Amino acid sequence: MKTAVILFNLGGPESLAAVRPFLFRLFTDPAIIPLPALLRYFLAWRISRKRTPHTQSVYSLIGGKSPLPKSTNEQAQALELALKGQGNYSIFVAMRYAAPFAEDIAKQVMQYDPDKIILLPLYPQYSTTTTASSLRAWHKGARKAGLSIPTATIENYHLDPLYIQSHVDLIRKSLEHIGPDFRLLFSAHGIAKRTIEKGDPYQTQINQTVAEIVKQLDIPSLDWAVCYQSRTRKIPWLEPDTASQISLAGKQGKAVVIVPVSFVSEHMETLVELDIDYQELAEKSGVTAYIRVPALGVHPLFIKALSQLVQSS
Repeated sequence: MKTAVILFNLGGPESLAAVRPFLFRLFTDPAIIPLPALLRYFLAWRISRKRTPHTQSVYSLIGGKSPLPKSTNEQAQALELALKGQGNYSIFVAMRYAAPFAEDIAKQVMQYDPDKIILLPLYPQYSTTTTASSLRAWHKGARKAGLSIPTATIENYHLDPLYIQSHVDLIRKSLEHIGPDFRLLFSAHGIAKRTIEKGDPYQTQINQTVAEIVKQLDIPSLDWAVCYQSRTRKIPWLEPDTASQISLAGKQGKAVVIVPVSFVSEHMETLVELDIDYQELAEKSGVTAYIRVPALGVHPLFIKALSQLVQSS
């Protein structure tokens, strides 16, 4: 049996010239701005035009492009290797706001002619702004391509034991370089409060992931907190924000170990926001030491988790 596995991620601009089209596609997504189409497109045009210079300057700090496409392809290759000998699997990558788009990948899958399709978003916690948006784009592209093949969807895996253990392993390695008086901050990508109020399970699943990681770490009297980063609009956002938690730790004379808990790949939010902006904030706030735990990437336990999810689906 031939099985096509589709990995979903947000994507990112592969050059500075691609920043504005990327932002426009992001903000025209009704999952991001839930407004009527005409108004949404107008706002997307306005926001992308205004934000492009700043966003380009941010990407200039990390080589002028997003590292997300490369890291996602590395994860796809690692997953294909892990599945070798377990069946006839072929891995495809579909991005939401940059090439390769779901519609183009659906055409490639049509040519591959699998017996089954498995949809695997690289978002461990489900959200309408990420998972649901990517799946909606896929199903639209699949219809256009004429795909009519049995399909299984892995909607979330925020409590998968191997996924949890991959976080635990990286955190423990980072704690080897810190003294006893530290605060462990689990920083997740923030979303609008109104999205949560409409029933989005993202915040609940983030809390469940963190609670399980803390349980598995089994460190007596561990000082930890969940916080949210990457606010993009002036609307009520999930709280507390990561910056305020870093400042608070500094006032209390604490060291900070920060975990990008909702990110499975390195990209702008980790390499710039966490590694540069918040590093500077930590130094100004009096944080005694600042350590950032790596994103999961191709950690063997994480890839094994994905492999087992695929096989069990």
